[in-house]
Amino acid sequence: MIISASRRSDIPAFYGEWFMNRLRAGEVLVRNPMQQKQVSRIGLSPETVDGIVFWTKNPAPILPYLQEIDAMGYRYYFLFTLTPYGNDLEPGLPEKSMVIETFRQLSGMIGPERTVWRYDPVILTPELTPEWHLKAFGRLAQKLSGYTERCILSFLDEYRKVKNRMRQIPCVNPDRAVMKMLAEQLSRTAAGHGIRLFTCSEDIDLSGSGIGHSRCIDRELVERIGGKPLRNMRKDHGQRKECGCMESRDIGVYDTCVHGCLYCYAVSAHQAAIRARHSFDPSSSILCDRLRGDEIIRTAPRKGKKAVTAGSTSEDLFAGMS
Repeated sequence: MIISASRRSDIPAFYGEWFMNRLRAGEVLVRNPMQQKQVSRIGLSPETVDGIVFWTKNPAPILPYLQEIDAMGYRYYFLFTLTPYGNDLEPGLPEKSMVIETFRQLSGMIGPERTVWRYDPVILTPELTPEWHLKAFGRLAQKLSGYTERCILSFLDEYRKVKNRMRQIPCVNPDRAVMKMLAEQLSRTAAGHGIRLFTCSEDIDLSGSGIGHSRCIDRELVERIGGKPLRNMRKDHGQRKECGCMESRDIGVYDTCVHGCLYCYAVSAHQAAIRARHSFDPSSSILCDRLRGDEIIRTAPRKGKKAVTAGSTSEDLFAGMS
């Protein structure tokens, strides 16, 4: 089983203490975002977890915990989103120089292979032109040269909640010719710094230009860092058709990241995320939440096994648990 931590929130940036408490406890509870009374109990023992994939824009707060995670026997890698945008699009992030330094520090601790750069999303406006991106990407690639082996590129997707927030930004929807031209030039720039470029969830085929389709939840990478083959793994059918990710268990919660990025699909309202952040309990078994007593708890299946649904309420099953 692969743990995704997380597409729904920036756990390394804001909830490292909670995450470590869950590893120490050996399990985590995750509420179904579509069916609030349905809760999955996911085992987190090193024997159960084949790998952990961290998604983040600022892993600095979790770096002090990495030595303990290593000692516990977990294998993991980071998907580190680093873009050149300013506070108008990313108001809650540290200065870029600090983020770059954190990227280098993380890579120095776990190695370039396990520090994957995401240049995501590519946003085009009358000011943020393809030429602007080529220069900005080149500056970042130069600073990250030797600290990562690959970069994952993705263009902005207009989810409804994103579209509403981005009304103030005059975005330009690129056609396939522009996307192809920009990706090819970015690939050449990346290659000049020892970085291979991949696309993420894009239906455009750029393999002829040496640009592969990425798998953010990457079976081959998990196998390499774990030193063993993964069996009974399948594509994650819960993602978009173009997504090549392997199936994983996401332990995050929507509306809990407070970076405030305008293009974020995981937050419907920034104030809701702020409230969640201010009220969260690091000892709780669910991120930014607690059991209410009327849930149905399902034990998430390990590979090749069926889920087990408890025949009692969460109060009966988890009495006395955090």
